[in-house]
Amino acid sequence: QVQLVESGGGLVQPGGSLRLSCAASTSRFPLYNMAWYRQTPGNMRESVAEITTDGTINYVDSVKGRFTISRDNAENMVYLQMNSLKPEDTAVYYCRAQNRLTSIVSWGQGTLVTVSS
Repeated sequence: QVQLVESGGGLVQPGGSLRLSCAASTSRFPLYNMAWYRQTPGNMRESVAEITTDGTINYVDSVKGRFTISRDNAENMVYLQMNSLKPEDTAVYYCRAQNRLTSIVSWGQGTLVTVSS
């Protein structure tokens, strides 16, 4: 299992930006499909953005054009650049890793993003 540590959350005003980072403790990071999920109280965790081992990227419709996911295989990092933030983006954001060979999934502890004036 991979240890994932997220950072970069915080309080930001509507229209502002934040960059989330996720550090993965594995020497086989290129074998992992990576994703960012988010969850609000009383709701299921939803996928926000994913980037596969071959660089394929997908976003949920609500963040297209505002969020950008990227990965650095040399540093075992995945990022989520969030621009034009809206109050409805407020959530705990989780980093997810799935080994493409074993399908085993690992989660980070989450980082809180609050968009409010």
